[in-house]
Amino acid sequence: MSNPALANPADDPVDALIKSIRIPPRPSLLADLQRELMSEDPSPATIGRIIASDVGMSGALLKLANSSFYGGKRKAKSIEQAILFLGINQVAALMTGLLARRSIGTDHASLASFWDLSTRRAQAMVYLSRRLRIGEADVAHTFGLFCDTGVPLLMQRFPAYASTFAEAANDPLRPFTALEDERHSTNHAAIGCLLARNWGLSSEVAWAILHHQDYTVLEDEATDDAVRALVALSLLAESAIQQYQGHGGSLEWDKGGARASAYLGLSDDDITDLLDELHDSFHGEHEH
Repeated sequence: MSNPALANPADDPVDALIKSIRIPPRPSLLADLQRELMSEDPSPATIGRIIASDVGMSGALLKLANSSFYGGKRKAKSIEQAILFLGINQVAALMTGLLARRSIGTDHASLASFWDLSTRRAQAMVYLSRRLRIGEADVAHTFGLFCDTGVPLLMQRFPAYASTFAEAANDPLRPFTALEDERHSTNHAAIGCLLARNWGLSSEVAWAILHHQDYTVLEDEATDDAVRALVALSLLAESAIQQYQGHGGSLEWDKGGARASAYLGLSDDDITDLLDELHDSFHGEHEH
């Protein structure tokens, strides 16, 4: 006799649960940007016009492009200059982050510093990508901003998620996602991956988001190198942020740091030097 519970895959409770979580649709401005970027010869002028069509986004992008971290000594006075100074891929990465902030929002009290932390992680990822010459800086930036976007979406869906998040963040042994899965039948990495796919982000970003708290992936040679590199760099970025915030150490680095170091081919001294450099870059940005 067949099991009626399995008769209709649409009755899958986990599937129904995921459908109940509000994944913001891809903004039309992002779709327009991506369409132009995927053309044979992307036009900086066309990209400039797409961005300029949204006054709020234009102003926010210029402010970000001229920040000490991205702007350097030259100050862009227009979107066209920002594209010229930073390049279309970096501008697109910054725009994607700004649109995420607008679309997802963070009106939950527990998330007051969510975007500040995500921005700092993205900046650390860019720094590490350039410094270690691993991958593309704009891809590292996008991953850094999006890897925890599942958190605000789960906060909106589950009233008790804030306490799950706090407990998972303080668990010294188990993967961060284990407690999320136990209590909510899904986790922020899975939801973040879903958002990345819905927004048309690159497959390596989506897969790295899915695996960013599963450090066994660093030893899995079947996994794309671009994905493993993003996960390894994110552990370094997390450790630097914890240090910058005055915490004694990083529990996530304790769980996955040895694997990340081995994957990146870095010694303990190399890691210490990189963390010091990141710490200085955070302070330098804060002073501007």
